[in-house]
Parts: sequence; structure tokens; C-alpha cells
Amino acid sequence: MDDNRNLVLIGMPGSGKSTVGVILAKRLARPYLDSDILIQLVEGRTLQEIVDQDGYLVLREIEQRVLLDITCDHHVIATGGSAPYSALAMEHLKKNGVIVYLTASLQTLNQRVHDYETRGLAKHPDQSFLDLFRERSELYSSYADITIDSNGRDQDQVCDDIVADLQKMIASSRHGQ
Repeated sequence: MDDNRNLVLIGMPGSGKSTVGVILAKRLARPYLDSDILIQLVEGRTLQEIVDQDGYLVLREIEQRVLLDITCDHHVIATGGSAPYSALAMEHLKKNGVIVYLTASLQTLNQRVHDYETRGLAKHPDQSFLDLFRERSELYSSYADITIDSNGRDQDQVCDDIVADLQKMIASSRHGQ
């Protein structure tokens, strides 16, 4: 693929953003960035420590700042699950990126992730995971250029789908369709 735009992965925790991101970066010979790791490096503490010490809204503010500071081309970027709460950050990422939304059912997410209480989720303390899932699904869909279903699929199959959809998108834009 000779497209210079970033590939920006969005989706719920457990949808496969980080794992798929690493595999996709290797497959496409692109550098890889994980915004959750960037946040932890910038802050010198874990996401959960930020939530515990300062609250989920501060984590969202830090996430927005870190995402707005990303200025690169030709990367695979895995975002934190709460990235779409910042319209500014998503518009920034979309300027030079293709937004890939990895979907998964609530049942699949619950099977994949067992540490929601200590994972550093940027959510209201009283918000259930189901409510968070419903709220975020709408946000993810609104920003997605490509949507890939990760239910019942391994990471290589998800990567195959992403690459196929990207190639279609690039071919379509070249032909002015």
C-alpha cells in the first residue's frame, strides 16, 4: 500500500486495537503507536492511577492533549477506547488518517477482558459497562471510515479485512468514485 495516511484504530477495550495494531504495523512495514502507552509515558503513571488520583475527566483531557500532539505519517495508531469523546482529537487524527473501527459484541468483549475495574477506563464511576458500550458505539460509528467486525475472528483475519478494505478505498479514490 502506497497510501501515506495513518491507520487509526478505534473501538472498545477488548476489541483488539493494540494486538491488531502491532500485527498490522508489521504486515504493512509501518511504525506503531499506542496512545495509551504514550499517555502513561507522558504522565509517568498508569491509566488507572490517573483515574484514581484525578478522575476520568482528567484522563480524557490528557488523552486529548496526547492525541493532538501526534504528528506523523504512515503509522498505525491504536487509540484508547475514550478517544472519540474528543471531537478535536478525532478531527486531528482524521485529517491525515483512515479511521478503522473494530467492533465486537458485548459478549465478546466480556470474554476477552476481565479487568475492567482496574483497566483505567475513562468512564463515570456509576456507569455500567453496558451503558458505556452503547454510548461509545455511537461515537465510534460516527468517526469510522472503515468498520471491521472482530467477533469470532482471530487477529490475522481482522488484519486481512482491514487491508482488503483499505485497498478498495484507495482504488476507489484513484478512480474518482
